[in-house]
Amino acid sequence: EVQLVESGGGLVQPGGSLRLSCAASGFTFSNYHMRWYRQAPGKERELVAVISSSADNTHYADSVKGRFTISRDNNKNTVDLQMNSLKPEDTAVYYCNAWGPSDYWGRGTQVTVSS
Repeated sequence: EVQLVESGGGLVQPGGSLRLSCAASGFTFSNYHMRWYRQAPGKERELVAVISSSADNTHYADSVKGRFTISRDNNKNTVDLQMNSLKPEDTAVYYCNAWGPSDYWGRGTQVTVSS
């Protein structure tokens, strides 16, 4: 059974940090590019960051560039998103996505940035 399980979300004050993690199982993780998306209430799902299957390329949305860092461990089948200098507009449900021969999604983790 394919699973993508996100963790690490929560409530944080503006300027704070969170580290999201996504644990993958049930497929060959190293064959897939991994992406983090987010969706805020009333808004469309937005691509936040991408990391290639071998971790040699990354891409970020302009809105998070310089603040977020995506990384992966192909031995542990995990992909992380380090989020620094968080802003209220980063509040959203964050989803992990495996993009490759198939397309898999996690159920998401809530991130709330508020004082």
